[in-house]
Amino acid sequence: MQEAFLRVWERWDRVRVMVEPIGYLYRTAMNTFRSRLRRRARAARSLARLRPGPASQEFGGADQRDAVARALKSLSERQRAAIVLTELLDFDSAEAAGMLGVRPSTVRNLAAQARKALERILEVRDE
Repeated sequence: MQEAFLRVWERWDRVRVMVEPIGYLYRTAMNTFRSRLRRRARAARSLARLRPGPASQEFGGADQRDAVARALKSLSERQRAAIVLTELLDFDSAEAAGMLGVRPSTVRNLAAQARKALERILEVRDE
C-alpha cells in the first residue's frame, strides 16, 4: 500500500486536480498489487521449469544450487542486479531502477535478458 501512496505522491500535481483522487489511489494500489502477483507467478513458473539433472537428484540439490550460482555469476553485473532485485527480492522495476540509477524499462530489459540467459545455461525445459 505504501508503494501506491508513493506513486500518487510523485504525481500529486496531476492527481490533486482530479475529480476523484481517491479513485486514482485505489486504481494505483490495485495495479501495483496485480503487478506483484504477476511477478511472483512468473518467478514460480521459472523455478518450476528447471530440469533437475541426475547429479542434483543424487546429491539432494546441492549441485543444482551450485549450477544456479555459477549461472548467476556468468551474467553481467547489471543483469545480475536486475534479476536479483526483481525476482528474488521482489522489488518492482521502478524500485530497482532507483537503486541502480537507470530507467524502469532498462531494469525490465536487463531482467528479461538475464532470464533468457539463465534458462539457456540451466537447460530449462519447454512447457
